[in-house]
Amino acid sequence: MKYTPGQGVTVFQENTNQANGLTRDLAGRIVACEHETRRVTRRELDGSLTVIAASFQGRRLNRPNDVVVKSDGSIYFSDPWTSPDIQQQWDMTFNGVYRVSPDLGTLTLLVDDFLLPNGLAFSPDESVLYINDSRRRHIRAFDVAPNGTLANQSDRVFVDLGGAESGVPDGMKVDVAGNVFCGGAGGIYVMDPKGKKLGRIVHGQPATTNMGFGGDDWKTLFFTNRDRLGSVNVKIAGVPVPVAKKA
Repeated sequence: MKYTPGQGVTVFQENTNQANGLTRDLAGRIVACEHETRRVTRRELDGSLTVIAASFQGRRLNRPNDVVVKSDGSIYFSDPWTSPDIQQQWDMTFNGVYRVSPDLGTLTLLVDDFLLPNGLAFSPDESVLYINDSRRRHIRAFDVAPNGTLANQSDRVFVDLGGAESGVPDGMKVDVAGNVFCGGAGGIYVMDPKGKKLGRIVHGQPATTNMGFGGDDWKTLFFTNRDRLGSVNVKIAGVPVPVAKKA
């Protein structure tokens, strides 16, 4: 679906193969994690489709979930098991986070000890990669090495987002000041770069599934629940994502 302020919602693509996490690359092309086909794809500006990743070490991916693109063009995506039963049935690969090189030639497994790796986000200077774990209901943070891999010795729990209310960490975004926005128990939490909780956006829905900054000044936070789209105005702009180039 495509939402345009003042115009409403229209159908952008009819069959997405159960696409979940979405972003744009440096050329403005949509990159998607497809659940049904168990792959990560890129929609070219002419409408054709490029498969970015579909297997690792000869085995199909699990169910790619979220994706981010670094400023050098490398692509990072999470690929969780949905359940132990499905993992055994599908002969799934690692329950982890991967990096695809800018030329799409090298796929690297970065970390594989999450229960359910989900949302991904870089700090504004890309020195830190945040990865949330929906089962453990927390966000972990890793320093990013010069070659784009993760410095595993830097692994730390950034913040815990559990609680008695419903809602788990899922989609995640960062603003230009380094504040992290992520769903959790009872709404959307906002954390400063050190993991201190600054506040919570309470929207009254049982879950926050994804989010993204938009608007002309990037100061509108759009978020999805299970069956609806919402938005809230913020004072600090989100980190911009490349927009589609006009033909």
